[in-house]
Amino acid sequence: MSILRPNLRKSNALKALAAAVLIAVQTLAPLQAAGLPTLGDGASSLTTGEERRLGDSIAKELYRDPDYLDDPVLQEYVEGIWLHLQNAARKNGELSPELEERFAWTLLLGKDRQVNAFALPGGYMGVYLGLIGVVSSGDELASVIAHETSHITQRHIARMLAQQGKQTPLILASMLLGALAATRSPDAAMAIMMGGPAAMMQNQLNFSRAMESEADRMGYSLMAPAGFAPQGFVSMFGKLEQASRLNDNGSWPYLRSHPLTTQRIADMDSRMPPGKRAAAPAPTLEHVMMAARARVISNSGVDVLRQWAVLPRSGSFASLSQAEQLGQLYAATLSAMQLRDWKTAREMAQRLLTATTGNAEARIQAQWLNAELEYRADNPQAALAALPLQSGTPPGPKVAASGAQAEPRQAGPSLATVNVVEHVGPRRPELLLKADILLKLNQAAPMASPLQTWVTEHPADGTAWQTLARVWRSQGQEMRALRAEAEAQVAHYDYAAAVDRFKAAQDLARKAGAKADYFEASIIDTRLRAVDELLREQLRDKTINK
Repeated sequence: MSILRPNLRKSNALKALAAAVLIAVQTLAPLQAAGLPTLGDGASSLTTGEERRLGDSIAKELYRDPDYLDDPVLQEYVEGIWLHLQNAARKNGELSPELEERFAWTLLLGKDRQVNAFALPGGYMGVYLGLIGVVSSGDELASVIAHETSHITQRHIARMLAQQGKQTPLILASMLLGALAATRSPDAAMAIMMGGPAAMMQNQLNFSRAMESEADRMGYSLMAPAGFAPQGFVSMFGKLEQASRLNDNGSWPYLRSHPLTTQRIADMDSRMPPGKRAAAPAPTLEHVMMAARARVISNSGVDVLRQWAVLPRSGSFASLSQAEQLGQLYAATLSAMQLRDWKTAREMAQRLLTATTGNAEARIQAQWLNAELEYRADNPQAALAALPLQSGTPPGPKVAASGAQAEPRQAGPSLATVNVVEHVGPRRPELLLKADILLKLNQAAPMASPLQTWVTEHPADGTAWQTLARVWRSQGQEMRALRAEAEAQVAHYDYAAAVDRFKAAQDLARKAGAKADYFEASIIDTRLRAVDELLREQLRDKTINK
């Protein structure tokens, strides 16, 4: 888990969250950890259910924060990496059936240029766009996610709190939520950081060195079975070490929460087979495009966007490698779109489409970007025509029977695409974009069925529920639209808003009388009772934590 210092210039929960976790955990954890306590040592341990509820309460705040981002393209890419690592952890025996069932396993993206990622209680993980944009390959990104995944599977927060007593989860939740609320006031946030026992332990980091080393070792062991080059771990350590030598200027918060030691660096380096230690993984074409997307979305500066928009017109462009050219063309297209310079955007998009010929996944990403361009340029017919005819499922990692990597990883299926075994479904970015396009064309009726199927299989996808609500409303199905809006709020733990939407749908059913859809009304009644109970539990926890 990674720690961020509060940013007084921009107060939001994503930036201050890990700092809040640091305060709460360190205030309650023993000052000197003699080792790694085992789980289940008596009645004082934090149960998986308590840890999940704690994570849910944090996630509820994050979903409401303006720094939270659901970009379907980047979400699919990063979730695809995490899915493979989860699968490897399962096969290695590190992900137990209990944790798999009880934890959320939910990824949240933060729209910020800080190079950081963090694990949260209950199976939540946060990744900043700054990290995606700075790593050189998907393997380096996988190394960070693997490390954070190991913090989750080994339940390091629970292990630090194991000796604190049964009220620890409530105290911790109260402190976390209080710190999150204080992020709306920079002065209050700083007061929390500087006051009480937390100030005395400010120089201590959230996890002990033993836990960080354990996350290194276990994270490293996930790389090859997941289809990633283990060199990514070593090359990422090299980046961190270089940033540390250059006196980190604050853009690498990961350094402060994961301080590198010579032992940790040597340990990772020694695990590489002789002759491969210096070989950094080559980036896939998909990664350079996703890194470019992350850099553009996280940078709203007009001057920078203007420079990126015309960079492929420079004389040095022809001398670049194919990967570098694709990265520049993708960034140029998206930058021009941000600037609403449709002429330049279309020029760069066409060059990108030409450059991706011959690489299936890169071609699909280019087609999605082209369709997104036409949609944003208010040309929905062209956007519909630009969508791939059959996006299919991106190829998975090549893994030998022994578990060693047989071939370099090209691209992995997304968590939103494959359920680890063999069930193949529509790809989320295209599903949502196509629905948006057809809504603009007033032709969205055919999207109701695939979206219903999607949310049935992914009930925590709030964005998909909201899109389905818009589709149903466009068809005059107001009661179904209200239910979908309610489910979107449930997915983000805003049970009060969900109850409000369910009650509105219930009132609509009563007014319709015999004309109401009885089946739909029954679903609404059942879900209202269930969510109302969740709301009462949420309010009880809030009262206890005061």
